[in-house]
Amino acid sequence: MSATRINHVSIVVGDMAESIRFYEELFGARRVPTAKFPIGNVVWLSIGSTQLHLFESDGGDDPTVHHHFGIDVDDFDALYERAKAMGVLDSTAFGTPLRAHPMGWVQLYVRDPAGNLFEVDWPDRSTLAPSTQADIVPLEDSAPQEGDAAVATLYHS
Repeated sequence: MSATRINHVSIVVGDMAESIRFYEELFGARRVPTAKFPIGNVVWLSIGSTQLHLFESDGGDDPTVHHHFGIDVDDFDALYERAKAMGVLDSTAFGTPLRAHPMGWVQLYVRDPAGNLFEVDWPDRSTLAPSTQADIVPLEDSAPQEGDAAVATLYHS
């Protein structure tokens, strides 16, 4: 099992409109459909084949709690089992370590030994082992996926 690419990086911003303008003007980023999350204002931008996810925050107790990067792997089931065995699954940032979007892609949240959050992504829930699928929480259970959010994907080309 190995990582195949970093598919996105997520950062916290103080002013969403200002940040979107900055990334559009400096890098030619373009907005793409964004999934809805129970944490507030989130916008996804495409920069080449990688996405930049912006989370608006007022700086609260820990403004970096949602900072993370997303990694694609070649064997999600094996990584999930290994992460469970190591006790590194994270529920603090988004409420559950494993969830799926209605489009079928899957997200797994893990903390490294230094406390950094990262997300492991998989494009198709239906290809996962039944034991992995049984643990998945639908994203729409915490935030309705309507409009553009219903077609949001981590896999733009």
